Amino acid sequence: MRVVADTTVCQGHQLCQGEAPDVFGFDEEADVVVLLDEQPDESRRADVTTAVKYCPAFALSIEEDPSMKESGDA
Repeated sequence: MRVVADTTVCQGHQLCQGEAPDVFGFDEEADVVVLLDEQPDESRRADVTTAVKYCPAFALSIEEDPSMKESGDA
């Protein structure tokens, strides 16, 4: 999985940090999310999915890597 953050719509709520602080950081000067780990381990999927789901600004998404599915690694 690949995590995507759209900083043009991020409103700085920082809820994502509560769910996955090792994946999502925060740039206080810009008042937006920063990705600390764009491709987190699969073991982080539940927390990352929750962060994406509850982002008030819908600034986060998960993209699946088709090559991982083809190779059977996902």
